[in-house]
Amino acid sequence: MPPIRNKNSKNSAEQEGRILLAISDVKNGKLRSARQAAEIYNVSRSTLQNRLNGMAYRAETRANSHKLSKSEEESLVKWVGEKWVYNLIRRRPEIESKISRKYNYERAKCEDPKIIQEYFDRVREVVSEHGILQEDIYNFDETGFAMGLCATAKPGNREWVTAIEAVNSIGWALPSYIIFKAKKYTRLGWFEDLPDDWKINISDNGWTTDKIGLEWLKTHFIPLTDGRTLGKYRMLILDGHGSHLTPEFDRTCTENNIIPVCMPPYSSHLLQPLDVGCFAVLKRHYGQLVEQRMRLGFNHIDKIDFLTAFPKARTMAYKAQTVRNSFIATGLVPFNPDRVYQQLTVRLKTPTPPPSRSSDTQSSCLQTPQNLRQFKRQMTTTKKRISRHTRSSSEAIGEVFTRASKAYEMSINKLTIAQKELHDLRAAHEKEKQKRRRSKQQISHEQGITREEAQALVQGQIEVSQAVTTAPAEPELPVSHPPVRRQFRCSDCGVAGHKITGRPNRIST
Repeated sequence: MPPIRNKNSKNSAEQEGRILLAISDVKNGKLRSARQAAEIYNVSRSTLQNRLNGMAYRAETRANSHKLSKSEEESLVKWVGEKWVYNLIRRRPEIESKISRKYNYERAKCEDPKIIQEYFDRVREVVSEHGILQEDIYNFDETGFAMGLCATAKPGNREWVTAIEAVNSIGWALPSYIIFKAKKYTRLGWFEDLPDDWKINISDNGWTTDKIGLEWLKTHFIPLTDGRTLGKYRMLILDGHGSHLTPEFDRTCTENNIIPVCMPPYSSHLLQPLDVGCFAVLKRHYGQLVEQRMRLGFNHIDKIDFLTAFPKARTMAYKAQTVRNSFIATGLVPFNPDRVYQQLTVRLKTPTPPPSRSSDTQSSCLQTPQNLRQFKRQMTTTKKRISRHTRSSSEAIGEVFTRASKAYEMSINKLTIAQKELHDLRAAHEKEKQKRRRSKQQISHEQGITREEAQALVQGQIEVSQAVTTAPAEPELPVSHPPVRRQFRCSDCGVAGHKITGRPNRIST
């Protein structure tokens, strides 16, 4: 059985047709009153009277809550494309409908209140036993980003980059530690726009390893947090990744008064501050910057593009209040396990269906002119109607002028959008030129380095090459010339340069 709304829509269209016929007969004088027209065409007399008084058809009336005019929306839809609504909902999750999804079985098992309580009991014991202050509580984790082609997910078109991030409960974030996919060399051009205290390392696949995790702890976390530690001990909240559980990692933590506390498996979405409040915001801002680049016609993200967009996204995401709220939401600072316990009960919600929208039933003969030819044609028709102006053509002339003004408004909107696109394209082109001018000199190293360390390595290579060129040269050996063939000598006159057969003034017998 077809939905009831189709039947109601059909009846509404038929009723509107009868109302239009009634209005036409009353205005042309074929019927004397609205009452007579309502009886003949079987429509409501009050509705017909309201329409005669100028009230518009409700299905064609624009709601007062709309922020843009219809012409502005049409211009915007032509510019942003068909997926504008989908992308808008992704950017604004507060307007997204909540739909039930399959729940991960492993996560469901680890959301046992008993397991979560054991974790919070461990945190409480560590804080009490070592006297750890709230300002000395840290959380660190890795997050990954895909580079390569933006519009396809085919194998081989993507490259992975990892960022090791760490935050403090008072809202401070440590500088990023970036891991690129490379075999041996790092390029100097990667460091040009990078903050001075960030580090870049390389691995075979762009993922972290046990060696990189230990190096991050020794050369990055410990030096940067030593001067900010208020108490004797620091607590480091981490997940169960393999690079966090090596004996060398644990021994280094013990030697430097760092107490690592590992979360239960499959529980980082509840207990890890970075996962709860930071990484989602970071990736949303990074995705918006990538989308802006795609709108300018670029469909590939390389390492330079990543290093341009990622610091901007990180600055927007890692606000001090956002980091503090992440520790609050996970019940760590201030210590409040109930913030997590109350999330363990699953509440099912029925999503509110989106309101239906009436389709655009505007006939082709009443369309707004979309180009200069259509505009001139309508203006010519209007001039002819004005020249033979009659009472019946006044409404048609008014409609033409309404469409003409709408076309002008749409042209202004298109011009504004085109000017904005031109400005963005010029800015993107300038950035591409700057990217091509970056240094491609390669640096060989065995651990993560900062921009200052990279520049020092390059300067050392330059000095070595200059020393080689200025070294005293060895004495040169005498240059050997190719052998010169002896000239012919005449056997008659004894002069070199000719034979007896070719001697000048030779008298033949």
